[in-house]
This record gives sequence, C-alpha cells and structure tokens, in this order.
Amino acid sequence: MSHKIKNLKLFCFIAVVFAASLPTQAADEPGFVSLFNGKDLSGWDGNPKFWSVKDGVIDGTTTKDNPTKGNTFLIYRNDSVDDFELRLDYQLIGGNSGIQYRSKEVSKWVVSGYQADMASNDVYSGIMYHEKGRGILAQRGTVSKIVPKPGNPKAHQVKVIGSVGKSEDIQALINKDGWNQYTIIANGNQLTHIINGRVTSITIDEHPAGSSKSGILALQLHAGPPMTLQVKNIRIRKIK
Repeated sequence: MSHKIKNLKLFCFIAVVFAASLPTQAADEPGFVSLFNGKDLSGWDGNPKFWSVKDGVIDGTTTKDNPTKGNTFLIYRNDSVDDFELRLDYQLIGGNSGIQYRSKEVSKWVVSGYQADMASNDVYSGIMYHEKGRGILAQRGTVSKIVPKPGNPKAHQVKVIGSVGKSEDIQALINKDGWNQYTIIANGNQLTHIINGRVTSITIDEHPAGSSKSGILALQLHAGPPMTLQVKNIRIRKIK
C-alpha cells in the first residue's frame, strides 16, 4: 500500500472522529448515561479532604494548608469501563489533572493507567499519559502507535505515525479561564482524546505488556501547587 493511500485513510478517519465529536445537546445524545447526579458524590469515592460537590459540580481542591502528598483520585465505583465514549465539561484552576480510564487502583485512592491529561499550562492538555506506568504515550497533535521494544517485549516504544494538527493551534481552542468539553473515545486498542470538538491525540496501543482493555474511571488531583478541578455533565455511552 502506498504512503499516499495510508495518509488518505488516516485523514478520512480523523475527519470522521472530528465531526462525530462536536458538542451536542443532551437531547441529541442517545445511549448516553449520566454518571453524576449533580447533588452529591453517590457512586464516586475519594478523599473527602479534597473532593465535594459545590453548586452542582464535582469539585476537587487542594490548598497550601490542605495539600495532597501524592496524586489522589476520585474513583467511580458503580461500574468499570471498556469500549466507550465519555463526555464531560471541566474547568481547571492551576496545576495538572486528568481523566483516568481503563485503569486500576493500586492503593487507596491511588490509580494507575490511561489518562486523558489536562493542565493549566500550554503543553499537556489532550495528551495521552500512562499514570504510574509508561509515561507519555502520545503528545498533543500526534497519532502514535505503541509497540513492544525489539528484544524486550515488556518495554515499549512510541512510533508517531500521523498528525492531527499543530499543538499550539489546539491549545488556542482551550479555555484556560472557564469551561471546556472533554471527550474520550476508547474502542479496542484505539484511544482518542478530544477537547472542544478538536481531536488532540490518538493512541493505538499495540503493546500487550502495557495495554489495558478495561478498568476503572477516575478524576485526578495532582500533587504540587494548590489547584481546583471542577467537572459537570459527565456521561458515558458504551460501544458494543
């Protein structure tokens, strides 16, 4: 197959994902189920020192007087996730955060696995990060394939096989002072991150030793400077 045909197929795929991911009203979202009742943290579990519901939104906050010593997570306990589309609205004040999926709890409120990253800086929002694992798997703006390292199948290597745009152009669409919409589509070994209708990264995980087909869903508060993560309208559609 020629490189031109491969690139055309990749472009067509990205265009379809982009069109399908544009924000829609709840009435136009058949198959989606809400994961948050807007009143309390029923179904969710995290350290009450940091997580609560304020004004109808999930609020995770650390302060100078109430820091977290390590990354801490609000875990959805009612179900695990495998192939799905997740949509939520978020705003981030300071720091770094992310949405964990197909992940596992390694100790109380501590999670390892795939993370759709978000950050208050201009670099990390939309990347694919493997928390407590393989690190950055896809930089923003890339289509990356993760494969075993030759001679060492437990290790991995990242191959950039395509582009979804310039990182700075994607960043320009992210609101640093208000709400954004995050969409995650996990279908088989293909993991797509989308912010405000723009595909930010695509990861194709072909590394058997490190990939995950199912696991828990969680929200992150990062250790370090004080920060606040707020989330609302979180809903999911299972892909059968």
